[in-house]
Amino acid sequence: MTGLAWVSVAIFVGTYVLIATERIHRVAAALGGAALVLGLGILSSDQAFYSHETGIDWDVIFLLLGMMLVVAVLKRTGVFEYLAIRAAKLAGGRPFGVLVLLVLVTAAASALLDNVTTILLVAPVTLLVCDRLGLPPVPFLVALTLASNIGGTATLVGDPPNIIIASHAGFTFNDMLVNLGPIVVVVLVAFVAMSRLLFRRSLHGDPTRADALLALDEREAITDASTLARSLVVLGLILAGFLLQRQTGVAPAIVALIGAGIMILLSPLTARELLADVEWETLLFFMGLFILVGALVQVGALDALATGIAELTGGDVVATLLVVLIGSAVISAFVDNIPYVTAMSPVVASLIAANPALGKDGALWWALALGADLGGNATLVGASANVVAAGVASRNGLLLTFKGWLRYGLPTAAVTVALCIPYLLLRYT
Repeated sequence: MTGLAWVSVAIFVGTYVLIATERIHRVAAALGGAALVLGLGILSSDQAFYSHETGIDWDVIFLLLGMMLVVAVLKRTGVFEYLAIRAAKLAGGRPFGVLVLLVLVTAAASALLDNVTTILLVAPVTLLVCDRLGLPPVPFLVALTLASNIGGTATLVGDPPNIIIASHAGFTFNDMLVNLGPIVVVVLVAFVAMSRLLFRRSLHGDPTRADALLALDEREAITDASTLARSLVVLGLILAGFLLQRQTGVAPAIVALIGAGIMILLSPLTARELLADVEWETLLFFMGLFILVGALVQVGALDALATGIAELTGGDVVATLLVVLIGSAVISAFVDNIPYVTAMSPVVASLIAANPALGKDGALWWALALGADLGGNATLVGASANVVAAGVASRNGLLLTFKGWLRYGLPTAAVTVALCIPYLLLRYT
């Protein structure tokens, strides 16, 4: 790599260390690193703000903004209180039962929606359930975020890297579901079993609160039935827009913004009141990270890394599958998996062209998807949903630290990726 490439890597690593050690706020670290990249001329303004390859992913930013506004409208109708009481009743007020129910619902929703949207919708319910039952909310929020990343791995629309892979390889929704769905079910069952151990210290609520909650009538939680009815219709249209993206050609960000605009018009609240609920810190953090990773793309650092992984295997099928799976998991824990998969996809395509055995039933593509999607669970910045969860926690006066995330995310990523090894080898070699 060139000297400029090493400077970019040094800035990225330094920023990551500041985020991990929490010496300064993660938003300040990300924006400071981005300022260095721009100030040193590693990225130009055009490359940082307008380039699809190296710039800020505005589709992600505006998707988040739109869904944050949607959640702001729904929150004021009392629907999240209703769902929280209903979930607690279904689980009989038992903390572990509540956790399992929320995990399964989140994973299923993430397979149909993107995982970021899912977290924005389920996080308010989670916080309310924990508050009503006297449970610590942060571990529950982490559990649901991990579940969203697992569930999103199963389908084409569940995680952005899957869309990139499907585009390069020509896979359909059914291709992704048939090949990734079975192992995701196994991984999800394993995660539920792990949750009993991982979150054991957080599964002790207040029995008196549970009894009081079970005695409530969830219908009384609805404070604005007319606005809720209209909002649910709009939300249904938004979800339909997400699912029909390939047929309509309308990007999810556009769907979310249109839906948010309609909801604001239908809401009795002012735009100023609703904008106050937007997590601006989270959006700024993403902007900084996109610029930092864009610098790595621009100087060829990610291309060099991907090529090095490819050369390491020497063309052996088993070795290549394992290196791509494990290497993708490790890298995606530190680098956003979207640019990584973008850089790695041409390498995978060239490997398959040189050795068709690697492309049998799409084996190498599934290794890339599983490693990139599940590896993102390891750290607080490994996946977009993780960052959004941290923003939700911060906005509600809760502290979700990098170290605190590692306690749950690292073992989850390690176990789930390990489960993918026998699946890939038994099914595709």
